Amino acid sequence: MMRNKWLWAALFIIPAVELFGFIYVADFLGAPKTLLLMLTTSVIGLVMMRFEGKKVLQDSKRHVEEGRVPGRTMLDGLCIFFGGLMLILPGFITDIIGFTLVFPLTRPLYRTFLLRWIEKKMKNGTFTYYRR
Repeated sequence: MMRNKWLWAALFIIPAVELFGFIYVADFLGAPKTLLLMLTTSVIGLVMMRFEGKKVLQDSKRHVEEGRVPGRTMLDGLCIFFGGLMLILPGFITDIIGFTLVFPLTRPLYRTFLLRWIEKKMKNGTFTYYRR
């Protein structure tokens, strides 16, 4: 039940913050330049996502061929996927978060957070790992 409250709050808060950011930037730059800036950041982000995604897939394939588990690489792929979703959403805050998820120098911050979250879920039994 608590997760539903956070989800509903996010559905209202995120668009409101993005709208405020759009109005603020449009007031400074003008609406046409602001729309062009949003479109440009989305295109650059999607190109970065494709490039980084291909790199992660190649690394994962190499790890599997070497007989290693591609754990870190899979978390990188997860970060790139969610970063790409954030970049598709219109808005400056989601673009900033999306870029930091896709960009290789800032991605380790999120990866560390994800590892801690997965570890916590595995310890309390709410995250299950199945081997084939």
